[in-house]
This record gives sequence, structure tokens and C-alpha cells, in this order.
Amino acid sequence: MELAEIEGNMQKTIEATQRSFNTIRTGRANASILDKVQVEYYGTPTPLKSLANISTPDASTILIQPYDRNTLNLIEKAIQMSDVGLTPNNDGSVVRLNIPPLTSDRRKELVKIAAKYAEEGKVALRNIRRDAVDSVRKQEKDGDLPKDTALDLQDSIQKLTDKYVAKIDALLKEKETDITTV
Repeated sequence: MELAEIEGNMQKTIEATQRSFNTIRTGRANASILDKVQVEYYGTPTPLKSLANISTPDASTILIQPYDRNTLNLIEKAIQMSDVGLTPNNDGSVVRLNIPPLTSDRRKELVKIAAKYAEEGKVALRNIRRDAVDSVRKQEKDGDLPKDTALDLQDSIQKLTDKYVAKIDALLKEKETDITTV
């Protein structure tokens, strides 16, 4: 396993953690909270964003305009069944989601969820590190790598891991600020 490959895997973990953070609702409207919503369309779970245009006309409203009007009720049902925690308003041509202001208890809950996503990201990074270090140790044991090179590689892998863990911490701090800012 090469360092570039390890770093690529760690970068993918950062991106996945960022996508998880984007699904957490802050005090203002953000279309990305609907990223995980799947609509049952002709018997197939389909991402909401491929069935409708999603926009945020103001800070407290998300507007969902389906490309096919027949999907309006399916979209409304999917949002109600999802864990978004918002009640859709269907006016016959669009679905509106009104974002209520967050209570302080709800903000604390969302910060905990963000911390959980960050921890999942860190666990994924540590798993990548463990696999890489195991690979280096196996190569050393098989005689493919000298001991010094193996130790240097393990050190480099640890430094990469530390760098990406710090990135996750920075993303978490940024998300906590977004959530707690009234």
C-alpha cells in the first residue's frame, strides 16, 4: 500500500464526514439536509434531488419543485417518513419545508450528533492506518522491506493519520459553531 493511496482513502473519509455533517440541520435553510431522503418512485428508492429542483428562497424555507407533478405526494410522504424532522406543506405544485428556529435543547442534541459523525470519521481513519501499518509490518516480516524503511513508513502513516484527524476536528468545530450560532 502506497502513501498516496492511503492519503486518498483518508481524503474520501473526510469527504464522507463532511457529507454527514451537511445532513445536520442548522438554524437556517440548507438543501443538503435532504440529501439522504429517498423517494419510492415506480417501486425504486430514488434520491429526492433527482426527482425535483430543491431551492432555498429565504433563510427559513426549502422549496421542492418536482419535475413530474405526479411525484408530489410521493415526495411529501418520503419527507414525512425520513429523519429530517420537518413537516412538508404541499400546495399542489410545490412542497415547502419551513425551518423552525432551533431550541437550545435541540441545538445541544445536534452538536452531539455532529460529534458522533466526527468520531465515526476518526474510527474510519484509524482503520485505514491499522490496515496500512499491518501491510508494512507484513512486508517487513516477509523480507520485502528493511526495518528502517518499515519504521519510516509507519511514522509517515501516523503523521498522515494525525493530519486528517485534525481536519475532522476542524470540521466538527466549524459545524458546532454553525449549530450554536443563533
